[in-house]
Amino acid sequence: MNAGIIGMGSYIPEKILANSDLEKMVDTNDEWIRTRTGIVERRIAAETVTTSHMARHAAEEALKDAGIKAEDLDMIVVATVTPDNPFPSVACQLQDYLGAKNAVAMDVSAACAGFIYGIVVAKQFIETGTYKNVLVVGAEKLSKITDWNDRNTAVLFGDGAGAAILSPVSEGRGILSFELGSDGTGAKHLYQNEFIHMNGREVFKFAVRQMGETSLSVVHKAGLTKEDVDFLIPHQANIRIMEASRERLELPKEKMIVTIDKFGNTSSASIPMALKEALKDGKIKEDHTIVLVGFGGGLTWGALALRWGR
Repeated sequence: MNAGIIGMGSYIPEKILANSDLEKMVDTNDEWIRTRTGIVERRIAAETVTTSHMARHAAEEALKDAGIKAEDLDMIVVATVTPDNPFPSVACQLQDYLGAKNAVAMDVSAACAGFIYGIVVAKQFIETGTYKNVLVVGAEKLSKITDWNDRNTAVLFGDGAGAAILSPVSEGRGILSFELGSDGTGAKHLYQNEFIHMNGREVFKFAVRQMGETSLSVVHKAGLTKEDVDFLIPHQANIRIMEASRERLELPKEKMIVTIDKFGNTSSASIPMALKEALKDGKIKEDHTIVLVGFGGGLTWGALALRWGR
């Protein structure tokens, strides 16, 4: 039994925070931000909008797209580092909001790799026949843990949510391979106490190496070649890191999905938001082979290869 994505949804906050706005807040400028990160603007959730609210909107859209009801869900997995509260989990709040009375619910914390981790968790339950329909959400309100006086991190982060419904799909489709990894010795380079703290140089070196290696690894594990990849959807952290992954797979620029310019780094939400945008734009078609890859605090990383379609 193959597990695959049968529905997608996203939530994009209305408020736009452009580079020109940040110029008035910290010592930075539009050109510096664009050339080093690829970010032009990012979305910031309203004060009254929580992570669980964003997750709910994305989940409702994904359910509609999949053509199933909330009570058909067997499990809800939410990837986030910005829950509304330490507990209950965002997943439990989401279960209540949706009326998904038959679903077990839990959060996973793997920072920007969280959505990949959530998908892999869902895969195990579906392919063993334990559950049929699993909702996986990546949702973050990073604006509440961003130090808006720190020029190194204030320019990077945004808010949003992306959701996927995973279910059994036809033979040859769905998740073909995956790889997860963690290195706790790197925790000191990217962490949160009150705000996000990052050693940019060390994280950059780690990400460039790991994203490229892991992308290539899942392609080989799936029995594919680089030429078989139709689209790469990397975690939208930094355009230079993303380009390094693309070059490792020897893909032309048009085969990498880029949303960092308009959404910034939305941590666990970035991959599903980018996937939803690519579907909305009509780029991803039936039987396309896609590689998703992410890295984050922990340090954590993960990637998977999948063939699109039911």
